[in-house]
Amino acid sequence: MKELLRTGLLASTIFIAAGAQAEQIDEMKLLMDFENKASAPEWFAMNDGVMGGLSKGSAELKDGALVFSGELSLENNGGFSSIRTEGDFNLAGKTFIVIRLKGDGRNYQLRLAADARYRDSAVSYAADFETKAGEWTEVKVPFAAFSPQWRGKVLEGPPLNLSEVEEIGILIGDKKPGPFSLEVDWIKVG
Repeated sequence: MKELLRTGLLASTIFIAAGAQAEQIDEMKLLMDFENKASAPEWFAMNDGVMGGLSKGSAELKDGALVFSGELSLENNGGFSSIRTEGDFNLAGKTFIVIRLKGDGRNYQLRLAADARYRDSAVSYAADFETKAGEWTEVKVPFAAFSPQWRGKVLEGPPLNLSEVEEIGILIGDKKPGPFSLEVDWIKVG
């Protein structure tokens, strides 16, 4: 199963239905809420221009949501756009992350960075998730589904240190050129 997680053959996305599971979400720890601009963390973009690509993406707070939107380009060996925020996110003892979002039907990656390094650069831990076009959904991603990566290369380790998470990000790199848009209402952990 571990190999299936690494190769992306095992879906890591769980859409949460209404009812009892929705009540469990309310009992989780709120990590980020984008309703109040003054208390929302700052997010910044990192696109494939760092390696010559032409993708454009940005983050903005709009109507109580974090909006990640832009245009994915495969030109000049590009093909990704991402946003991220930095902080001291101690997630020790938690087993999953839940995001309330409205997507465009495309696939995205949730990314975490902690204290791990590979070749003097930060290791990113990535897990794919799906979106439903035009629908608000809650996406639950178990921390066990995150795999260590460095510049797109899947690594054998080290394991994710949840007590030292320094960065949370979202990336699109589904190899489909064109516009994308993802709205995030809140992020919780449980």
